[in-house]
Amino acid sequence: MNGDIERIIYDEKSLAGVVERLAGQINADYQGKELVVIGILKGSAVFLADLFRKLECSCTLDFMAASRYGSGTVSKGKINITKDLTADIRGKNVLIVEDILDTGNTLSYLKEYLQGFDPESVKICVLFVKPSRRTKDISADYIGYTIDDLFLVGYGLDYDEKYRNLPYVGLLKSEIYQ
Repeated sequence: MNGDIERIIYDEKSLAGVVERLAGQINADYQGKELVVIGILKGSAVFLADLFRKLECSCTLDFMAASRYGSGTVSKGKINITKDLTADIRGKNVLIVEDILDTGNTLSYLKEYLQGFDPESVKICVLFVKPSRRTKDISADYIGYTIDDLFLVGYGLDYDEKYRNLPYVGLLKSEIYQ
């Protein structure tokens, strides 16, 4: 599996540092407030676990799953919610945690969907942003890294449900997905 990685882009130390930075920003913004953190499965799971443990505000955790990639590399148009919230978010501060913001289709859809439940606020935290792929007018409130249009795997990011367990983020060799 590691032979499928062209090179490591972000090692464990740099990922821990960005999690620390993001948690610090979130802690400052939500000091004295309650927060519902919603992880978008499956990609955010590793990042979310590390981030959630660093949050010092009063917070609860819920999950949603929305599909947009199959085993391909190109985003599909329609968003399908495959796991919905269990928490009541009415009147609450909500933080969506996602692995990557690329086209914006998924996060735009989910943010609008969640706003339909009348929360106090909805903000977005992402590990990665790929501005070159944006097709929807949406931005994240908390950003780990801004990256070029690379196919990255590891630390929750996958290709065909593989590589999520890598403790770093690496560039997948193009021959694997072409």
